[in-house]
Amino acid sequence: MQLVRLILLAVTLIVLAIIASRAKLVPGKAQSIVEILIEFVNNSIIRNTLGLREGKRFAPMLITMFFFIFAMNLGGVIPGLNLAGTSVIGMPLLLALWTFVTYVVSGVKKHGFGGYLKHETMPPGVPKPIYLLLVPIEFLQVVLIRWASLTIRLLANMVAGHIMMVVFIGMTQALLFSGSALIALAPFSGALAIGIYGFEIFVAALQAFIFTMLTAVYIQMATSDEH
Repeated sequence: MQLVRLILLAVTLIVLAIIASRAKLVPGKAQSIVEILIEFVNNSIIRNTLGLREGKRFAPMLITMFFFIFAMNLGGVIPGLNLAGTSVIGMPLLLALWTFVTYVVSGVKKHGFGGYLKHETMPPGVPKPIYLLLVPIEFLQVVLIRWASLTIRLLANMVAGHIMMVVFIGMTQALLFSGSALIALAPFSGALAIGIYGFEIFVAALQAFIFTMLTAVYIQMATSDEH
C-alpha cells in the first residue's frame, strides 16, 4: 500500500510539475484539464463557501487536497496498481485530521480559545435550558464526529467500489471457465465490470469533491462571525 501511495504521489507531482513548466498562454490539452479542475475547485468550493478574502487564504490547501485525494482514489482503477491510496484507513484519517487541525486553529485565531468553543457549541437564539443538551452534542461534533465522518465516508466509498469491481471481474472469469451454459452470462458480467470501472472514476472525483467541500464548510463555520 505504501508503495502504491508513493507511486501515485510521485506521478502526480511529476505530471503537474511538467505541465506547470510548459504552461503557455494558449493552453494545450493537459494544461487545459488542470486549469479546468483548478477553476472548478476555486469557483465551486472555495469562493462559494469561503468568499474571496478567506478563499485566498485556504485556496492552496483546498486545491492541493482535491488533487491529492483524486489522484489517490484513481489508484483503484489503474492497471498494475488496482488499489486506491485511500482504501486503507491511514490516509483518510490523516487527511481528516489535517482538516480538523486547520479548522480548529483557524477558529481559535479568529475568536480566541474560549470564544471559539462558545461560537461552535452555543449558537445564538437558543433557549438557555436547551444548551444543557446542545453544548455536549456540538462539542462532540467539533472534536470527533466531523473528522471521523470524513474518514469513514472516504474509506467506505473507495473500499466498496474496489470490492464491487473485483467481484464482477472475478465472476466474469469464473463464468468464462465454467464449462457450462453459464458461459453465456459472461458478457453481461463483463459489461457490468466495465460499467463499474467507469463509475469508480466518477466516484474518485466525487469523493475528492465532497471531502474538499466539507473541509471548506468546516473552516467557514469555524471562522464565520455568526452561525
